[in-house]
Parts: sequence; C-alpha cells; structure tokens
Amino acid sequence: MKSSSGGIFSLIAKYILKQNGVVFGAKFNENFEVIHDYIDNEENLDDFRGSKYLQSQINDCFRKVKKFLQQDRKVLFTGTPCQVEGLLAYLGGEHKKLYTQDIICHGVPSQKVWKKYLEYKRRQKGEDIIKINFRRKDILGWNNYQINYVFNKQEENIHHNDDPYMKIFLRNLCLRDSCYNCSFKKIVRNSDITLGDFWGIEHIRPEINDERGISALIINTEKGKEIFENIKNKIEFTKERIEDIIKFNSCLSVSTNYNNKREEFFKDLEETTFEELIEKYL
Repeated sequence: MKSSSGGIFSLIAKYILKQNGVVFGAKFNENFEVIHDYIDNEENLDDFRGSKYLQSQINDCFRKVKKFLQQDRKVLFTGTPCQVEGLLAYLGGEHKKLYTQDIICHGVPSQKVWKKYLEYKRRQKGEDIIKINFRRKDILGWNNYQINYVFNKQEENIHHNDDPYMKIFLRNLCLRDSCYNCSFKKIVRNSDITLGDFWGIEHIRPEINDERGISALIINTEKGKEIFENIKNKIEFTKERIEDIIKFNSCLSVSTNYNNKREEFFKDLEETTFEELIEKYL
C-alpha cells in the first residue's frame, strides 16, 4: 500500500540488496526536493517507494554507480527513461552487474513550480509540511488516489483531480521543455525493465483489479528476465499484450501534448503569486 503502482519495485530492489548490492532511486530530502540517492539495506527502501511528480536532482549519482561497479557490487539504478539512458551513456560499454529499471513517464515538472507551490501550501495552512504522499490509495482506492499532506498539527487528503499542483501537472503546463518531444519514449528500451501503472486493467483483466494498484512490468533484456524469474514466485501475474498496456498508457511511447499556455504560465510564475496562478489557469 506504500507503493503507487503495485509494489513490484520493492521486490526488484530486495533481489539486488540481498546480494550485497546497492539500489539507486528518487526520494524527498528534508526540504521536500526530490533527489537521487542510494541505499544498501532494506530498512531504507521506504524512501524510494511511491511516485514523485517532480524532476529529481541526480547530483553525483552516476559517479557513485561507477564506483560501486568497480568494487564488483551489483547495482540497480531506477529513474526516468532519460536518466537511465544518461547513465548508460556516461558509463559506456557493457556492465554485467548493472541493472536498470525505468518508468512509464508522463514528463517531469519544474522544481521551481513545486517550490512555489509548497510555499503556497504553508501560507494556506499556517504550518510547516512534515510529510507528503503523491499517491495515497488506502482511502478511495488506486484509481481515485489522493495527495496526502501532513502538517505539524493537521492532515489533508485531496483527490488528484482537485489538487492544484496535480492539475497543473496533468494539464501539461509545467513540464520540462524536452518532455514534449521526448527521445526516450519508445517500446523497445535499453533499460532492463520498464515499470508503470497498468491503467485500464479494469477493462482488460477486471477479475484482478482490486483497487490497490497493478504494476505493468515490461521485460526488455536478459537481465530483466533474470530479475523476473527470481521474483515471480512472490507475485500474482498474467502475461498481457503490449498493445493493451499502451491503450490506456500512451506515455510509454508517445510524448506528452504541448500546452500552448505553458510559456505564459512560466512568465506568470515569476511575476505572480500561486493564488493568482490557480485563479488564471485552473
């Protein structure tokens, strides 16, 4: 229930960690910025669970991956398709002990938008935020996930269709310019595994739709197959056509549509309050 899309990532990560490996993923830091980091034990796996609708700061993680590989340790690197391709380009060549897992990515919002939104939330509630969950599904279910904000003295759950930040994100107002013409959205990928939500499962396999989240898992390489073979006894799974995944999840292979108001939105972001942005664009 802590994972957004069904929990497969946790099993993949545990498979690597049990072999004295390290796992790289995205987490919130103390300022609720999203950064890439690594763990080498299961106790800290919770930091990487759950979607973060924000561009993560890679910092020096590519160098750290290289260092662990030089120490002959297994490494699982998870990230957006462009981050995985960036790592592979940085390392060059084949690396037997490197495993990569990317996601079906909508696109990543600007850090500046997120920072301004957090300031707006603090003003609105008059308190600091101490915890955020972008995909809470234990109240209304997976399809009707809520954004959960925990403050010093109160808690707020907002349906994703009503949360201003998610509305700006889903309307494609705040994504990186490159996300509208992404070179890395494709069916055949260089990552070992691609993960995402199996949106539309209620139309394809209604009997397994339990509203707790279903992972779409795409095996791209022999190393991806190795991982799957070692975790499949811990999961319930069915084999599906790639066309059925794409049907309700076009982001696997198609770039996000450009919003013609995007340029104006970013100009207003510099000059107005978030309250005014909400009034104008939502």
